[in-house]
Order: sequence, then structure tokens, then C-alpha cells
Amino acid sequence: MTTAPAEPAPAGSVTALLTGGELTVRGRIAEASNAVLHCTVVHQGRTAACVYKPVAGEQPLWDFPDGTLAQREVAAYEVCAALGWELIPPTVLREGPYGPGMVQLWIDQADEEPGERAEPGGAPEAGENASGPVPVGHLLALADAERPAPEGWRAIGLAEVPGGGTALLVHADDARLRRLAVLDAVINNSDRKGGHLLTSADGRLHGIDHGVTFHTEDKLRTLLWGWAGEPLPEEAVTALGRLAAALGEDAPLTTRLAALLTPAEVAALRDRVAALLASGTHPVPGGEWPAIPWPPV
Repeated sequence: MTTAPAEPAPAGSVTALLTGGELTVRGRIAEASNAVLHCTVVHQGRTAACVYKPVAGEQPLWDFPDGTLAQREVAAYEVCAALGWELIPPTVLREGPYGPGMVQLWIDQADEEPGERAEPGGAPEAGENASGPVPVGHLLALADAERPAPEGWRAIGLAEVPGGGTALLVHADDARLRRLAVLDAVINNSDRKGGHLLTSADGRLHGIDHGVTFHTEDKLRTLLWGWAGEPLPEEAVTALGRLAAALGEDAPLTTRLAALLTPAEVAALRDRVAALLASGTHPVPGGEWPAIPWPPV
């Protein structure tokens, strides 16, 4: 793996701003498990807020090589772009004040003041959700455990709530989330939590925190199981075919990924895309790995 971008970012683009701009740290996001710094970046008269995750601030993990999470975040952005979906904010690998790391465009959520990210809502008391789903985060809710998922929602699983009760955890039946579920299956995301879903003021959905991805073993762990076993939408099949073509030997995307992932990880990525196209369905939990992350939001 390397800590240098595989090719120059296009001039005038957001990635050029993130790659070539002067990075100034404004503060640290304290609740993050790894070092996550809120920054501004300035380049040729343009300014943007961004997140900087230095490799030096990554905590060791038992199942991922040390010092590789930033590269995996950039690889996730590259793969998402190859699918034709703008679900991950522009993300680059570059030098920063604390060494090499990932820099990603900051997304202000629709229900927040600029520069802040809201905490997911708390769970309701037992019986509190009788009148309908109770939001517990972006696009997530708790519903009556004794009934099927309400219209417009997809069941994830049962969850304990304060007071000793049980509720049905659901996510929105949303085309944007469905694309993200496909992306997570492609990149083998082992940590898709509710707090990693951001909706911007223009209504666009963004997924963040893709450091634990691209493992060669099946580690898909997500909240987005609502479509498990169902046929993939036609748009997803088309996007997967486009990605499969982009992953050909010596293709530009393959060259960029080779600077971010191991050969075995790139090969496993190809295999996952091929398997999704062959099955034509959303994956189901494999049973050998916890299917839902904890905490879920």
C-alpha cells in the first residue's frame, strides 16, 4: 500500500481542492474511536470544510492491518464513483499536519446548524411507539414488535428498549438507502451504523466512515438488511456491470485501487461484484459473523 494519490485530481474539482489545498485543523471530533479532525481547506480562492483522519491516529484492529483505514476510505469512494453513485463525499489521500491521512468533504446535515452533526435520537420507553415508528436516527425508527414493519419501512430485527420492552428496529424503504446497501455488499462494509448516514440540506444521502471495508473474508455487518434475498433493482444491476468493466486488468480504477488495497483485496472485490451479478439478489446474513453492528446507531 502507499500513502500517495495514484493520479492527480482533476483541476478545479472538489478533489483538487481537498488534495492541493492548505489544511488547517479547527478541532477534534471527540466521540470518534480514531483521530478525526475537523478542518478547513483553502486552494486557489476556494474554501471548504472537511474531515482529516491521520493514519497516525488510527487504533489497531485485530482483523485489519495497522495503518490501512485511510486507504480503505479512499478506495470506497473510488468504487462508489465507479458505480455512478454519489453516496460517499469526495475523499482523497494526502499529507496533513499530522502526516498522511484521509481527507473528506464535510457534510452538514439538513436538521443541524452548519458545522455540527446531530446525535441520533434516544430509544423510546416500552409502549411509546404504539402510534407509529419512533425515529432513533437518520432514516431509522422503532416500531411495534408485534406487527409487521409499517408501510414505507423495512424490518432489521428486534431491539430491547428502556423499560424492558422489545421493539422492531426498521429502516426507511428508500431508494437511496437501497443503493447504499448494494455498495456496502460490494465493499464488504463491516460497520454500517445509523450514525454513518447523513442527509444534507438538498436531500442527498451520504455514507461516511468506510475504514473497515474490503476485507478478503465475508464481514458484511450493516443495518440495511431490509431487502435481504430480494432481487436487485435494475439500476443496481446496471451499476454493478459498469463496475465490473471498470475493474478489468490494467484499467484506470484497478490501477488506483492497487495503490490503496492489496492484490488479494482487489481480487475479492471483483469476486463480490461477480457474485452479486450472478445471484441478482441482495445478500443475506451469512451466520458466521454478527450481522448487525453494535451499537446500531
